Amino acid sequence: MNEYKEKILAVCNDIRKNTLMETLDITYVDVGENFLVAKMPVSPKVHQPDGVLHGGATVALAESVGSAASYVFLDAKEFFVRGIEISANHVRSIKEGDVYAKATIIHKGQTTQLWEIRVTDAEDRLISLCKLSTIALPRK
Repeated sequence: MNEYKEKILAVCNDIRKNTLMETLDITYVDVGENFLVAKMPVSPKVHQPDGVLHGGATVALAESVGSAASYVFLDAKEFFVRGIEISANHVRSIKEGDVYAKATIIHKGQTTQLWEIRVTDAEDRLISLCKLSTIALPRK
């Protein structure tokens, strides 16, 4: 892994401390020119009552990786990022293992950004397809 990737992933993993991302054991594992990937273990902690991954945990993973990607790809000294809309289509369930969320930029405007987040299992089978809109607000 190159130095740039290591630095970005270290920053992303550092900002998760004492947050929902840490509670859900979300870690950032890959970054590229227009994407960021996070991983979350599927365990009883993130199950719904019938023993499969809870859709809310999936959406929390998706919003976390999309928001972190906005933070990475915008000037964090000039702007802060907030999610303004998220949607998810859950197409497959999973009981155990890891899920991976890859946020890819679809639109990078000066104010709003649109992210596609594909949540997959370790075999790259689609679990959920999410869309996240974020807004970059100037720091005062």
